Amino acid sequence: MEIQLSEDQQLFRETCRRALEARTPLSRVRELIDDPVGYDPAVWAQGGELGWYAMLVPEQYGGGSMSGEGLVDATIVAEELGRMIHPGPFHATNVVASALAEAGTPDQREQYLPSIASGGLIGTWAFAEPDRDWTAASVALTAKPSGKGFVLDGIKAYVHDAQAAGLLLVTAVAAQGLTQFVVAKDTPGVTVEPLESLDVARRLANVRFDGVEVGADAVVGAPGDAAAAVERQLQVALVLQCAETNGATDVGFAMTVQYSKDRVAFGRPIGSYQALKHRMADHRMWLEGSFATTAYAAKAVQHRRDDAAVAARVAKAHVGKWSSVILHDCIQLHGGIGMTWEYDLHLYFRRAISNEVLYGAPDEQYRTLVDLKEGAA
Repeated sequence: MEIQLSEDQQLFRETCRRALEARTPLSRVRELIDDPVGYDPAVWAQGGELGWYAMLVPEQYGGGSMSGEGLVDATIVAEELGRMIHPGPFHATNVVASALAEAGTPDQREQYLPSIASGGLIGTWAFAEPDRDWTAASVALTAKPSGKGFVLDGIKAYVHDAQAAGLLLVTAVAAQGLTQFVVAKDTPGVTVEPLESLDVARRLANVRFDGVEVGADAVVGAPGDAAAAVERQLQVALVLQCAETNGATDVGFAMTVQYSKDRVAFGRPIGSYQALKHRMADHRMWLEGSFATTAYAAKAVQHRRDDAAVAARVAKAHVGKWSSVILHDCIQLHGGIGMTWEYDLHLYFRRAISNEVLYGAPDEQYRTLVDLKEGAA
């Protein structure tokens, strides 16, 4: 498939990169590590001006994309964010934007999408459950009828940027089946419990729902009718995550190649030794495969191709496995300096191995692929 960017998309990439290098270099990312919220509101607002949260939102609600392929354009931003280990709720907010744009009621779209597109409202998806895999079948949070609405009870795990979000998209099980709700974070009964993350630039949290009452107008779509929407959200989330991981892996690998040229041992740069050349050539090959599978998945999901579910899982399985393998070996090729706090490579490694398990580790993706194949058969 064609994976080259158009001139407009290349310009968009360069604009994103310049903005990030100017406003959130790695030195700024390090400053935000101890910040409870973990991102710079000024940079978030600038992202809104650049259209980073509008690409999956219809034009009538203030959205729009560079090429008309919103998800493809969003992967450009995600990759650049990964290159800078950028903190903040870009990923989570875009998943919520996509969900509401495609499955939300007209009132929900009018109420939330313009604010999301401008950067005025941060959203996140409360989907995963503690000690369960990242599938719709594992959802255990309950939504029981109460008066004219529902009562939500349960715990959601590993919720991206829940501390910063104003709006939660909650996947639950109602009597009718899988159902989704939009819930304001300040609703009584909602408690956010920050988690300590291996990726020190990312904020994850458990979110408790203890008798949270929501009205019927909080239901996204129709009760019991969320299975297709959840599958679509997973595909979007996987594509954006793969793009981010690719950006991080590419920079970490480039740092290692440069280090192998600069580091001299026994009178020669270590990169001149054949054994190391072979290792780095293998890493480049696997990384190119990551870019290719992600590009294909972005197109497949964007255009709702028949193989979209397969393409997204193949990309996640490949990227999740090989990004960690590549950056682990990059650490080894650096020797002791690669493990020091002051050296930036470990930040890229942390992002890659954290992303490897979020939204389902490669083994889980392989199991899903088998299920998809058996279901198609």
